[in-house]
Amino acid sequence: MEIEIATIGGYEEVGRQMTAVRAGDDIVIFDMGLNLSKVLIHDNLRTEGMHSLDLIDMGAIPDDRVMSDLEGDVQAIVPSHGHLDHIGAISKLAHRYDAPVVATPFTCELVREEVDDEQKFGFDNDIVEMDAGGTMSIGDHGCELEFVNVTHSIVQAINPVLHTPEGAIVYGLDKRMDHTPVIGDPIDMERFREIGREGNGVLCYIEDCTNASKKGRTPSEKVAREHLRDVLYSVEDYNGGIIASTFSSHIARVKSIIEFAREIGRQPILLGRSMEQYSSTATQVGIDFPSDVEMVGYRRSIDQTLERIMNDGKGNFLPVVTGHQGEPRALLTRMARGETPYELDEGDKVVFSARVIPEPTNEGQRYQAEKLLGMQGARVYDDVHVSGHLCQEGHYEMLDALQPQHIIPAHQDLKGFSGYVDLCESEGYRMGRDLHVTRNGNIIELV
Repeated sequence: MEIEIATIGGYEEVGRQMTAVRAGDDIVIFDMGLNLSKVLIHDNLRTEGMHSLDLIDMGAIPDDRVMSDLEGDVQAIVPSHGHLDHIGAISKLAHRYDAPVVATPFTCELVREEVDDEQKFGFDNDIVEMDAGGTMSIGDHGCELEFVNVTHSIVQAINPVLHTPEGAIVYGLDKRMDHTPVIGDPIDMERFREIGREGNGVLCYIEDCTNASKKGRTPSEKVAREHLRDVLYSVEDYNGGIIASTFSSHIARVKSIIEFAREIGRQPILLGRSMEQYSSTATQVGIDFPSDVEMVGYRRSIDQTLERIMNDGKGNFLPVVTGHQGEPRALLTRMARGETPYELDEGDKVVFSARVIPEPTNEGQRYQAEKLLGMQGARVYDDVHVSGHLCQEGHYEMLDALQPQHIIPAHQDLKGFSGYVDLCESEGYRMGRDLHVTRNGNIIELV
């Protein structure tokens, strides 16, 4: 059976992930993502009403025209998790393929919300829910799709595995090796080790290289939780304003903020459209998340809530807001510019429970937001966070478990691949032989 892998998006940047695997006549697409920085650099750009070709031209979504070079039929579109760099282009591209979207329940619900907002294209693809540990047949030639549970900075993340007669294709984006997660089950390393030993083993491993140059291992989410606890308890006696910001999709982190806010005697309120979207979706699909927390998503209602907070006393509340990357339209940036009823005073605390995504647009926006907060007298608590991606020791452990015949680095630009290339070569792989550094739009023939 011929095996080809098309590296469509996410091989020259962090974002707009899309990879297609052809096994004989059957094709599976992994991820259809958005490069959010290409959108945020434009003021007030709304992608819902834009054509896919315009978004492709501006580098915001994958250029999937290389799919015409793969001879076969797409059997499934499989997002690995619910971050926008993995699902944000489904509403623009999935209608081109007569195939279901297959994902975990939380990811499926986020996909439904994305396609409900779409204004340019219709969406008739089935959406099929499959839990971690589940399997489904692909085509009629002995291929099978499996979901292996992993831990990441969003709940219900998986690494999909396409089992073929030639060996397994493991799509390894994105994960950290967390054995004590705050929500959900630990990473299923036992299953990865079994896959490495079964049948013809692992033909190819496609891996996220985000932290491949960082020594050691990525800490558990419980480490971030304890760090957050320490920060919030340290300001328990402060009677002014305390604001927290984190990734809206990081349900475990938002849950921790809510719990610690209540423990120090403050009422948490989730503010911002994406904060409301992800948290309400979590409660909707039965994830262990506080269902009694107040969530406010729309601008007029947010401003009314901020007026109430000011009238009742800032010291009674802990707003959890969008804007940890300094996004110009996000709530925290508006607060920093003095454009909301919430008035920052000298000594007020702003807790960033997130790192800046290492990309120039985000870094510049976050720098500006922090400067604006400081001009109003706010004190910033930075980097109360742990990464959702493997550091070097996690990569070594995955290679040891899977023993892949071929490796394709992903989720970085060419410069960002260098640390992972060095790591793989230290394990005996070689560029151009079994270690394939590639670009967007290429096809790699494995068998």
